[in-house]
Amino acid sequence: MTEKFTGSFTQQEPISDEAIEAAVTVMRSGRLHRYNLSEGELGEVSLLEQEFATLAGSKFCLAVASGGYALACALRAMQVKPGDRVLTNAFTLAPVPGAIASVGAVPVFVGVTEGLVIDLEDLKAKAEQADVLMLSHMRGHICDMDALIAMCDAHGVKVIEDCAHTMGGAWRGVASGRHGAMACYSTQTYKHINSGEGGFLISDDEELMARAIMLSGSYMLYERHGAAPSAEVFEQVKYHTPNVSGRMDHLRAAILRPQLRSLEKQVENWNTRHDILLSGLRDTPGLTVVERPEGEAYVGSSIQFLLLDWTEVQIGEVLHRCAECGVELKWFGGAEPVAFTSRYDSWRYAPSEPMPATDRILKGIVDMRIPLTFSEADCALIARIIRSEISAVYQAG
Repeated sequence: MTEKFTGSFTQQEPISDEAIEAAVTVMRSGRLHRYNLSEGELGEVSLLEQEFATLAGSKFCLAVASGGYALACALRAMQVKPGDRVLTNAFTLAPVPGAIASVGAVPVFVGVTEGLVIDLEDLKAKAEQADVLMLSHMRGHICDMDALIAMCDAHGVKVIEDCAHTMGGAWRGVASGRHGAMACYSTQTYKHINSGEGGFLISDDEELMARAIMLSGSYMLYERHGAAPSAEVFEQVKYHTPNVSGRMDHLRAAILRPQLRSLEKQVENWNTRHDILLSGLRDTPGLTVVERPEGEAYVGSSIQFLLLDWTEVQIGEVLHRCAECGVELKWFGGAEPVAFTSRYDSWRYAPSEPMPATDRILKGIVDMRIPLTFSEADCALIARIIRSEISAVYQAG
């Protein structure tokens, strides 16, 4: 008998009672704007910034309206100008090249390996083309950050880390986001803490962070930030930094603070589910699993596998058969963008040349979200379904 999964791939866990109470308290006050504070009050947003800075191990933190805003804000803080070239992954999501294009800069796409991380050899070949790398830890896969930073330092390339999928992850004990000059995170519903939309920007660099805070729309209220540089640093940049408002509000911050305290446990829960799926998919004929390298502390909020050198018809049949069994898979190899899946050649505002080795990998990437509403038994069932349907298509030739 064919097994079926009846759960939802888009249903998140409910917001906790603690977070709901905190949000209600903010709403009852009527003071949702981050700078609407009583004398001596720090406020929910600044408290969240302090708490996230402590968790990440950074000196400074800025909470903003979205992860995409954080990316563009980081580029502006680094004074990337129209026409500048910015290195970034060919395997990423549209907000990354979108942020680069939004400041008038030009993405330079770098290839992907079968481990789904940036190809360091291709990066080395292209490093002289730009002064900034916007590194996407796409779908939670972290490359050898020691090697990457050494290479970028040697070529004078500053690194902005896109940690939308690696909040809570690390490379060799160093938290994701702590290798580059700046790092950006998302708190969109499908990320690791949920405020609908939202994000963070962190850095240890005083001037970069002062510019970011001014850019976010602080006006001259920067002294109300609890995880910011000293007022003297703002004096150096305030007349030359535009206001591109993208602040987080107290309501979202109130919802996020309790979730942040639970992040470590949530990571454990995701990894348990991810590892059940990974174990269940190993040794499936025709399927290549993505093994995690030594040194990577990952957050398994999604799982990817490769159907390398399969035809589009075969992959389409796998997706269809799994969907018929209730398992929702996404494919990054389609010629046209579908939902959030797209390829570097889909973004026609960004010029690109074909990359055959990368194209082969992108064509084979299949992706699946792992909501924490899934039980461990659900994950074992899903793995059996995927394994069965792939095996059937593979055997049919």
